[in-house]
Amino acid sequence: MSGAVAKVGWEAVSVELGGRQVVAEVTLEVGAGEWLTLIGPNGAGKTTLLRTLVGSAPNRGRVSFDGQPLSELPSRTRARQVAYVTQHPVIPPGVRVFDYALLGRSPHQGLRFAPSRADQRHTLAVLQRLDLEQFADRRVDTLSGGERQRVVLARALVQDTGVLVLDEPTSFLDLGHQFEVLELIAAIREEQEMTVITTIHDLGVAGQFADRVAVLVGGRLVGDGLPVEVLTADFIERHWGVPVAVEALGGGGVSITPQRRRVRRVTPSAPSST
Repeated sequence: MSGAVAKVGWEAVSVELGGRQVVAEVTLEVGAGEWLTLIGPNGAGKTTLLRTLVGSAPNRGRVSFDGQPLSELPSRTRARQVAYVTQHPVIPPGVRVFDYALLGRSPHQGLRFAPSRADQRHTLAVLQRLDLEQFADRRVDTLSGGERQRVVLARALVQDTGVLVLDEPTSFLDLGHQFEVLELIAAIREEQEMTVITTIHDLGVAGQFADRVAVLVGGRLVGDGLPVEVLTADFIERHWGVPVAVEALGGGGVSITPQRRRVRRVTPSAPSST
């Protein structure tokens, strides 16, 4: 891997969009090789905070990569250090799996803007690692949801960075495919010593995969630590409005089960005779 594993930091970062403050004075650091998951209710500012890492969300404050301000890095240099996968990746119509994954080599191609044989070999190796080689000549839009998600992940890994940023990598996937993708990310992170930053809306899933969780509510950081430290039943009910049962797992993880509220039925009283 050419992109060295690195730490990422936000220092007093704020973002305004359309005259509204979406992220407010967030200070947070992700250690080299750590998996941090940002969680929070809808509209909390999670995606916007991720976008500051690639320069698509102008901000006040300081966003850094191994202590160096990202604002000082050319976009091409930044793309060799941070791979970012949006929640809704744009996939050109009719593009083949191999060609789509190969786009991840673009930041490494200098002025020639053409893939080398080394780029092609690297791309094929990533597809093999993700068990996608059999789909190399298939159009991406003919694949299942889980297969497409793996192809999108392949493009990010082909980019060969030390930091992998994924916005809702399991959205629109069923439970089986959610765990398949996350287990794959976990395995690759261990093999390649990557720093991983994700957003995940499912608290139960986040509590089992992340080393740390950071909670945003209304654009502000309201919790940061091991899942077992942050995701208590009281904390979740206070910020999400849902009663849950929380079970501590090994390594600081938690299992979270939402609890249905039992509403007492009111029996209508018989009309009085007059």
